[in-house]
Amino acid sequence: MKYDVMMKILMLLLQKRKLTATEIANRYDVSVRSVYRYIEELTVCGVPVDVARGRYGGITIADTFRLPAGYFTREEYSATINALDAMASQISDEHLISARAKLESRQKSEKREMSVCGNVIVDGGTWGDSAKFSEKMHVCEQAVNECKSLHIDYISRGGEHTKRTIDPHVLIFKQNVWYVWAFCHAKQEFRTFKIGRIKSASFTGKEFKKREFTRDDIDLNFNRKSDELIDVTLKIEKNSLADAEEWLGIDNIEPRGNGFIARLTLPDDNVLVNKILSYGGAVSVVEPAELKARVKDAARKIADTD
Repeated sequence: MKYDVMMKILMLLLQKRKLTATEIANRYDVSVRSVYRYIEELTVCGVPVDVARGRYGGITIADTFRLPAGYFTREEYSATINALDAMASQISDEHLISARAKLESRQKSEKREMSVCGNVIVDGGTWGDSAKFSEKMHVCEQAVNECKSLHIDYISRGGEHTKRTIDPHVLIFKQNVWYVWAFCHAKQEFRTFKIGRIKSASFTGKEFKKREFTRDDIDLNFNRKSDELIDVTLKIEKNSLADAEEWLGIDNIEPRGNGFIARLTLPDDNVLVNKILSYGGAVSVVEPAELKARVKDAARKIADTD
């Protein structure tokens, strides 16, 4: 009984996306306290459900969350649709007709998801997580196109976990990474959010009017705001040229002797040292001396590790 109710609540949230605890309790003849207990168990199972108290609160499920594509096999879809067809021929019920239409629509949707469409594929997700990333991208894209505000659960690079309401204005694709440039209600200013760091996203149900902006208003060097910058000269071996070009950009690299030299300004943080080390000596620091010493020190620590 308990798990039956939990599944019914999950299916209802997937359909409605936002409900109050009282609405759920009345629908399934359980107490409000039980509803919150079921929601807590769904959260433990990894379902992104958020509970907001107060007058305008409610229980919401992230719009990025979908049941796995394999929840129904194609054969199960076909069998269920055929059964509904048989029932509908005997019983003229609008709910049966509606259920059949939804199942058929979902079946077609999953067939499209399994196939390759168009001539260009852009996958900005991490290895093994492309489906979840695509769902977040879809929600952000829809929010930008339709001027819909979003609730996001965001984890910063420094590990800070915050929940924010944002008005997405434009998507940015930079160095193979997707970002959304949005007005943040909490900070009352525009911020750039890395989509890969959005844990979950859901529509607030409210629309916004886009603020006037030009391309010059968007700081495309957003990664450098909180970092000290440093002018560097790097020596690059030929066998690592392709990887270095993707990192530093082709325009910043020029031939020098049997290798290559890159001169540019970069954020001066631990990521820079780690990135240089990741080339295993094929990228080395020419100057400044201070950065060169830091890379050597980090390499020694790695060598001394048991």
